[in-house]
Amino acid sequence: MSNKKIPVAVLAATGAVGQRFIQLLEGHPWFDVIALTGSPRTIGKKYGEANSWILPTDIPESMRDLEVLPSTPEAAQTPLVFSALPSDEAKIIEPLFAKAGVAVCTNAGAFRQDPHTPILLPEVNPGHTALIHAQREKQGWEGFIVTNPNCTSTGMTIALKALQNAFGVKRVFATSMQAISGAGYPGVSSLDILGNIVPYIGGEEEKVAWEPRKMLGKVENNELELAEIGFSIHTNRVPVIDGHTVVLTVELNAPPADFGLVAAALAEYQAPEVSRSLPSAPQPVIRVRDEANRPQPRLDIMEGKGMTTSVGRVRPDGIFNLRLVTVSHNTIRGAAGGSIYNAELLVEQGFIKR
Repeated sequence: MSNKKIPVAVLAATGAVGQRFIQLLEGHPWFDVIALTGSPRTIGKKYGEANSWILPTDIPESMRDLEVLPSTPEAAQTPLVFSALPSDEAKIIEPLFAKAGVAVCTNAGAFRQDPHTPILLPEVNPGHTALIHAQREKQGWEGFIVTNPNCTSTGMTIALKALQNAFGVKRVFATSMQAISGAGYPGVSSLDILGNIVPYIGGEEEKVAWEPRKMLGKVENNELELAEIGFSIHTNRVPVIDGHTVVLTVELNAPPADFGLVAAALAEYQAPEVSRSLPSAPQPVIRVRDEANRPQPRLDIMEGKGMTTSVGRVRPDGIFNLRLVTVSHNTIRGAAGGSIYNAELLVEQGFIKR
């Protein structure tokens, strides 16, 4: 593999997820941000002047003076783009890049239900990139689109993968407590969320009930078979800034006689070999907390530089088999960091040339 960095663009770089891409790509060993795109009101401005920066770190100096470009392949001209576009715009714009031969790693949900678009978690299903071949054949594209999952699906699916490998998973009942940053910026009105819980997030329950079945499914002959797992999901917006918490009750296919093996299976889970040593790979994949009151978003979301899934309160259940709590960083592991990790996997597998 060459030491030369791959030039990349960030689409919708001025928004909340776009800013997280910029933050995480600064100094990346494989990728060099040379182009940024934005909305019509920001085009032509310097990046440092075009957005209201909301992250606690400063705008990287190497990107502050980059001109904001239109979200077109002709403007960006890079072999790889990271997309923070809203889903309605992504549905139109991302195929233009794929048609132009560009690899698109997107945070948008526009193509997650497409049977030939992989929803990737490199520590869970790196083999699903085989769907890219079918996607190219079907669409006639030289490029392709790969998406990361909904930020709520992410942490719970990683935990479920460890359980699936060890014992098989039959049914899952889950309730989410989702941070306000998951709604983008400026997000939820303070008068709606302060001192409150909003027990509805439009379209979220359907996504979280379906996406894990795709990621935990099998790809054979470039075709996907969904995992036969039943899901019952409740999603809620809570007054937490960053970090999605999901409480799960799980029925296993083959529950172990020794319940201690459940926590061990979670703690010892490792990413497949191809994903294990990539620059953004979480170390560890899953951190199991033994404390009675952990994991907590405030204390645990930056585990593994925001890429690790924290799991706690692993205990037996009287109706199903076990209960547990997951916490993961929704804008790092569940958004920009996840897309970057996906791109690293695609480089490692040869889909993106370096």
